[in-house]
Amino acid sequence: SEAPQPSDAAELRLQEGEQDWAAAKAFYDNLASKRPRPPKPQHAITVAVSSRALFDLVEERRIFEEQGVEKYVEYQQDNENVTLKPGPAFYFVKALEHVNARLLELYPDDEERFDIVLMTNNHAQVGVRLINSINHYGLTIERFCMTGGKSPIGYLTAYLTNLYLSADSEKVQEAIEAGIASATMFTANKDVAYSDTQLRVAFDGDAVLFSDESEQIVKEKGLDTFFEHEQLNENKPLAQGPLKGFLEDLGKLQKKFYAKNERLNCPIRTFLVTARSAASSGARVLKTLRSWGLEVDEALFLAGAPKGPILVKIRPHIFFDDQMFHIEGAQKLGTIAAHVPYGIAQKYHKSA
Repeated sequence: SEAPQPSDAAELRLQEGEQDWAAAKAFYDNLASKRPRPPKPQHAITVAVSSRALFDLVEERRIFEEQGVEKYVEYQQDNENVTLKPGPAFYFVKALEHVNARLLELYPDDEERFDIVLMTNNHAQVGVRLINSINHYGLTIERFCMTGGKSPIGYLTAYLTNLYLSADSEKVQEAIEAGIASATMFTANKDVAYSDTQLRVAFDGDAVLFSDESEQIVKEKGLDTFFEHEQLNENKPLAQGPLKGFLEDLGKLQKKFYAKNERLNCPIRTFLVTARSAASSGARVLKTLRSWGLEVDEALFLAGAPKGPILVKIRPHIFFDDQMFHIEGAQKLGTIAAHVPYGIAQKYHKSA
């Protein structure tokens, strides 16, 4: 008989995968449990978070760096009943889970919701403390990937990851280069109260939602040339940036609430917070979003003004930006910021 062709082999793997999921579903459906079963990866919006993004592991990291892996593992085991404090991604994850709870009320049999995966290069022996802390806070994180010191990046594709959040900038850079939406998490310098009932996500525009093509012109030719370029190209959509897909994911979920007449009570709100000026370069941004079939709930054009004060009013669970000075400004005033290492700003950041 002939060997299967590549397309046939891929189809066969897909069929086998479907059979595996069907068998797993049949098994779990026979078990009585009040906990919702994790959604199938093909249908889920998978958010992978590292242990240092989810929890405050600053002291543990210091022990690892100063005393080595054996002392680190020993410390974690000795303290496995000591609950870890929240890290920078903690309240974002809690907000994702609130959205899931609302979706399950409206669509009990639907699998299009968030699936949070703990993706860490921690050793398995540290897992007990992580599990204890997750259970202490009542988080629903059923999928773990603990790679024992190896980079977890290769697993992100296997988990069909939509967004990866880590405290390790090198791993985030690796993920961005692999085409996975990723950001490095930074803790806010002040304690701020976050909404318990609405996921609030703020995005920068250029090199985050959009490509860095316009930012390149600013850096290389100045603002006047940039304004001319944007007006000449107002009706030409910008190319997509690394976080466009995540905004799209949020929009799909928002529409599920709108379909149930829940627009005014939607537990997701999105913000565009850009240094662009509205009059001179704002139209192209809004027309690009329209051409993609996407919308944001609020668009804030700051014309070069600092983003920190505006973000204090928004109080997002996460703010994505490609420029470190915006991240630092947000941090100082109490916003949890996530750096997206993409585009020409990284070249300038490194040279600085």
